[in-house]
Amino acid sequence: MLAGGCYCGAIRYEASGSARNHANCHCEMCRRTTGAPCLAWFTVAVSNYRLLSGTPASFRSSHHGTRTFCPACGTQLTFADDASPGEVDVTACSLDDPALAPPQSHIYVHSQVPWLKLADGLPRFQHSRAEAPS
Repeated sequence: MLAGGCYCGAIRYEASGSARNHANCHCEMCRRTTGAPCLAWFTVAVSNYRLLSGTPASFRSSHHGTRTFCPACGTQLTFADDASPGEVDVTACSLDDPALAPPQSHIYVHSQVPWLKLADGLPRFQHSRAEAPS
C-alpha cells in the first residue's frame, strides 16, 4: 500500500496493487504545471487509487489529459490520460515515502531543460516508454 497526500494535508489517498511506469517526465506540461524541471510519476489501476479525505480540483491540461491538485495548497496529485481510461498516474513525491516509488526511466527528454544534468544511468526516452531508449 502506498499512502500520500497534498502538502497541507487536506487530501489523502492510497494506491494499492502493482505500481508501474515509474518515470521522471520532462514534458513541457509537467514542467509548467509544477514549476519544476521534471516530475516523478508512477501508474496504478484506477480501481487501486482511493481518496481517503478531501476533494481535489481538476483541470484539462491538454486535449487528452486531466490533472488533479489540492485546491488549498496546489499540490499536483494525478494525471489521467483519455487513451488509458483504466489507469491513473500519481505524483511520486506526494507519497509519504517517495523512496517506495523511485523512477526507473526518464520520458519526454526531448523537452528536458538544458541546464538539468542527470547522471543516474536510467534509460532515457525521447517521448514515451514505448520506444527504444536514446
